This record gives sequence, C-alpha cells and structure tokens, in this order.
Amino acid sequence: MASTRPTWALVGAAVFVQIVYPLMPDALDTIVTVLSVVVFFLAALADVVRVHGPRGGLCLVGIAGGGGLVAEAVGLATGVPFGSYAYTGTLGPEVLGVPLVVPLAWAMMAWPALVVGRALAARGVSVVVVGALALAAWDLFLDPQMVGAGHWVWFDPEPGLPLVPGIPLTNYLGWLLVSLLVVGALHAALRPGHERGAGHHRGVGAEPVSAPASALYLWVYASSVLAHLVFFGLPGSALVGGVLMGLVAVPFALNRWRALRRQPSGQDG
Repeated sequence: MASTRPTWALVGAAVFVQIVYPLMPDALDTIVTVLSVVVFFLAALADVVRVHGPRGGLCLVGIAGGGGLVAEAVGLATGVPFGSYAYTGTLGPEVLGVPLVVPLAWAMMAWPALVVGRALAARGVSVVVVGALALAAWDLFLDPQMVGAGHWVWFDPEPGLPLVPGIPLTNYLGWLLVSLLVVGALHAALRPGHERGAGHHRGVGAEPVSAPASALYLWVYASSVLAHLVFFGLPGSALVGGVLMGLVAVPFALNRWRALRRQPSGQDG
C-alpha cells in the first residue's frame, strides 16, 4: 500500500506557506501567493496519485485544471458565467489571459472537494452536488482576498452578498456551475471503489476517504476564517464565508472526527 508520508510532507509544506503568507511584507505578496497555490496543488496532486495512481493525477490536471482554465478564459472574453471581470497582471505568466496559477487553484481544491462529497453523500448525483458546494464555497474567501489584494477587479460588482462588497452574486453562481461540471467529471473519471493507497477512512457511501485531502480542506476553511478576521481586515467575508462554507466544512469535520475515533490504533493515515 502506498505510504502517506510524502503526501503528508507536502500537506505540511502547504500549511506552512499559508501560515507565513499574511506575515510577509507587501513586496513579497505575489511571490508568496503563487508559491502557496503551487505547493498546495502539489500536495493535492500527490494525494490523488497516491489514491488513484498516475492516471488520477492526469485526470485532476486535465479536468479540474483544464476545465478551470477554459471557464476562466470564456469568462474573461464573454462575462459568462461569472460576470464581467479582469485580471490586473500581478499573478505572473498567463495563458488566454488567465494567470497560470488560476487553473492550479481550481485543481488544488477540486480533489479535496470531491473527497468531501464522497464522505458526506451516498452515491451518484448527491456526491457531485455536495462536492460542488464544497468547492464553490471556497470562493467566499478566495474572491474577497484576491480582490482586496488587487489581483483582479469586477466591473459590475452589484448586487453582491451582504458584508462582502465588490463581488457580484453572478460570480458565486458561476463558481457553482463550473464546480458542478468539474466535480461531476472528476467523480466519473476517478471511480470510487478503485482506491489503492493507505490513509483512508470510510465515508457515507462506504468508500475510503483520504485523510490528507480531508486535512487540506479543513485547513483551508479554518485558516481562511482566521486570516480574514485577523490579518486581512475582512470581517465580512470571515463571517459570511465562515457560516456558508461551514455548512459543508463543519459536518465534514464531525464526520472525520467520528471516523478517526473508530480508526484502529496504528493504522497509517
């Protein structure tokens, strides 16, 4: 069985970079932002390869990364499905007007979101819906943070969510639509029941649930609430994101806690 140790090392590195991110000087903001995404993506990629083999890694890059790139390129050109926006050129090299780090961001959270869906839902459509909600809810933190940092701008930001100005409701609806497509395709490609690695617990559908991917998702939720409240000066998104993403993250945390208590001592995970 594949060891979880290399994956956990990358998870630890991703957590470390995100911890130091709000503590870095403004001059290093872009570098640390990109590094944070890259390391997190590598952690998610390593985990999906551990669980589903090299084909799983290719599926994650092609479906989530490629799908995210296409959605963003279409969105920039047409305003559909997110609304009218533009990147400001601060996030490094671009393809089709989209910074390369952006499709990596889609991919880095798509795998943990699918894990959440498979843990909380039974099978089929319910897994895709819960996984899509888990992925789209992350943008309740991502967009306010990146807009506040000046990495992209919305041209028609109203109407928006209460306490979260500057970002239109269409953005969140677009995220949900793309998340449904991405998670649905990923769920179909990475068939449950074909997991090959260690470091799993069982979900509602009696399928193994990756412990590293679970940790990544829950870390993003908890750290985002704290960072927005304490470091980024965004109490509105801390509250709104904390509540709405919490509708998925809190039940998932309870699910994983119960699974951990049932786990036999000494099991690799």
